[in-house]
Amino acid sequence: MNKTKIFLFALVSMLAVSCMRDTVDQGAISAEEAMIARKFVNSIDSAVPGELIIYVDKSSVAMLEGVGAPTRVAMTDIEVVADEVGALCIEPVFNLKVNAERKRALGMDRWYAVSLPESVDLEDVARRFASLESIERVEFNMPIERPSSEAIPFDASMCASTRAEAMPFSDERIKMQWSLNNTGEAHFYPTVKAGEDINVLPAWKLTTGRPDVIVAVVDAGVCYTHPDLQANMHVNEAELNGVEGVDDDENGYVDDIYGYNFADNMGRIMWSANDSHGTHVAGIIAATSNNGIGIAGIAGGSGNGDGVRVFSSQIMSGNNTAGVKSIGKAIEYAADRGASILQCSWGFKPGDIANDALFESGSASAEYTALQYFISANNCPAMEGGLVVFAAGNEGMPLAGYPAAYNDYLAVTAFAPDGLPTYYTCYDRGCNISAPGGEYYYIGNSMREYGCILSTLANGDYGYMQGTSQACPHVSAIAALGLSYALDNGLSFTLDEFKSKLLTSVNNFDSVLTGSKEKIDTGGILNLTNYRGKMGTGKVDAYRFLMSLRGTNCIPMPVGQEVVVDFNKYMGDGELAIKVLSQYTISDETRATLGIENDCIIGDKLVITCNKPGCGTIKVSLVAGGSTVGGGQLVGGMAIEKEFALVAREGYTVGDSGVVEDAAGWL
Repeated sequence: MNKTKIFLFALVSMLAVSCMRDTVDQGAISAEEAMIARKFVNSIDSAVPGELIIYVDKSSVAMLEGVGAPTRVAMTDIEVVADEVGALCIEPVFNLKVNAERKRALGMDRWYAVSLPESVDLEDVARRFASLESIERVEFNMPIERPSSEAIPFDASMCASTRAEAMPFSDERIKMQWSLNNTGEAHFYPTVKAGEDINVLPAWKLTTGRPDVIVAVVDAGVCYTHPDLQANMHVNEAELNGVEGVDDDENGYVDDIYGYNFADNMGRIMWSANDSHGTHVAGIIAATSNNGIGIAGIAGGSGNGDGVRVFSSQIMSGNNTAGVKSIGKAIEYAADRGASILQCSWGFKPGDIANDALFESGSASAEYTALQYFISANNCPAMEGGLVVFAAGNEGMPLAGYPAAYNDYLAVTAFAPDGLPTYYTCYDRGCNISAPGGEYYYIGNSMREYGCILSTLANGDYGYMQGTSQACPHVSAIAALGLSYALDNGLSFTLDEFKSKLLTSVNNFDSVLTGSKEKIDTGGILNLTNYRGKMGTGKVDAYRFLMSLRGTNCIPMPVGQEVVVDFNKYMGDGELAIKVLSQYTISDETRATLGIENDCIIGDKLVITCNKPGCGTIKVSLVAGGSTVGGGQLVGGMAIEKEFALVAREGYTVGDSGVVEDAAGWL
C-alpha cells in the first residue's frame, strides 16, 4: 500500500475555496489507516528535516515528565517508538518553569518535540507515532514565509524635506516621516495627499508612551545597540547583572537580556546589516523620540526616559527561520516576559490555510496554542488580555495570510502617501484595519524610495522599507500609546473593548476608492473599486483612538469652510432627545491650533469655521430630558456637559446635504 500523505493547504480559485485535510479514500484503506490520517495536522511538504511535534493524551504527560526518575521501570509506548526510530530526544515544546498551572489548563504541557537524525524517513516516523492511541495529533515543523528584509539606506544628500513648520520633537529626520505627519510634499510621492497619515501629532500632546507598556517584536533580531533604540529596550536586569551562562532569573532561558533568539536557540540576539527587518519594525514603534538624532518612534516617548519598551523574540537569524515549534516558544516567551502587545510582521502565504477552523485544529496547532496563551495573559492593568497584531501580507491577494486572518488577531493592510492601497497589500477577507506601509515610485527609470517608511537599520543607521510589515507596527505602536494613555488616566478595558475602540477609530477609506492607480511592480493598473470595503474598517487614527478611550466623540471638520454641527448626530444613535444649550467652551489652545473663527450656537447647532488642520476639544452644555434645566421653581431636565473632539483635515469638505465629506463620500 502506498503511504498516505495528508495535505492541509488551501486550493484557492475564482469560484470557491476548498480545503483538504483528509485525502484518505475511506473505502480504499483500512480503518486504522484512516485513524492515522486524521491525526495529521499538516503536510510534510517543506517540513524541517529531523523534527516532529506530537500532542499526547493526558495520561502520557505524567509518564513523559517522569523520564529519568528512579521509580521508572518501563517505557511508555511513545518512548518505545522513539527508541525504535532512533530519536535523539523528546522534550516539551513549552516552558513549564513559568506559569505552569495556567499552561496545563490550556493543554500546553501535552505538546512535545521529537528530535531525529535528518536521514530518517520523517513521514514514516510520523505514521509510526500517529498509530499510537496515546498520541492525538502529529505535526510537521513548518517554517514561516520569510518577509523581505531589503532596505534602502537613508541618503540625506538626495532628499530633504521642505517643510517649514515646527515639529514637536528634535529628531533630525522626523520631517521625513510622512506617515506621522503628511503635509503633501511632492517629493515624498508624485500624487501625495496631505493628511494621509496616522494623525499622531495631536495624540502626542496626550501621551508619548510609558515604559511599563511592553511590546514583543517577534521577528528578526532587534539591534539593541542602535543609538535610537537602546534607551527603549526592555532589559532583563537579573540576566544583565547576573553570571554569563547561568539562568539567573530561573525562567528557563539563559542570558536573555534583550529577549531570546529562538532561531538559534540562545540568549544572544543576532542581527546583520543584510537583515534589518526586526530592527526596522522596532524603530517604527519605539525609536527614542526627541533625542536630537534619527527618527521619532510613534510610542518612543518625549526624550525624558519615557516611551514604551520593546524586546526581541527572535524567530529569524541569517538563513535560519524558525518553524512552528520555535515560533510557539517565542510567543509563549513574549507573554511570560510581560508583553501586552505581540508585534508580528510575518506569516504563512495567503491561501496555504483556508479558514479559521483549519488554523485552530490543523495548520499550526502548537503556534495557535501559544497565541491563545498570549491572548489570555494579563500583563497590563489597562487591558484584560494580550493584543496580537499581524501584517496582512504582501502578495496582493484578496485575503490575508494566516495567522493574520484569524478572527482573534488584527490583520493590517497598507496604504501609500496618496492615501490609496499599495500595489502589494493583501486585502478583503481576514483584513481588519489599514496603516501606512509605504510605496516606492519611479521618475523615468530611476526608483525613488521617499514614499516608503523611514526607520532604524541593524547597522546603526536608518533606511527605507515598504510592506504590510511596516504598516503592522504602526498599529502596534498606536495600541501601545492607547495603553499608555489608559494607564495615565486610570482606565481599563476588556480586550474586546480595546480592539473595538481601535478598529472604529479610523478615517474613511472607501470614499477615495474610485478609478484606478498604476501597479508599480508590473506597470499594470490597480482597479481601486476592487478594494472598496476590503481594506479593513479604515485608516488608523492615533488621536481618534485616544479620544475614544476617554469617551470623547470625534467630529470631522473641513479646513476653511463654514460648518453647521448637529451634536445630536454624534451621540448615541444620532436621534437622542437632548437639547443643546448656547453655552460651550473652546480653549485658547484649540482656537489657535484650528484657527477657529466665527463660531456661535444658532438654535441647537454650532456654526464654526476651522481655518487650519489639527485637532482640539469643545465642551458643550446639554439638557438631558426636556428643553429646560430643572431647579428652583422649575421642573425640568438635568444639566450635563459633553466633550467632543474637532478633527480638521485637508480633503474634508461640506456636501450639498450639509454633512462633512471626504473627497467622494460621507464620513
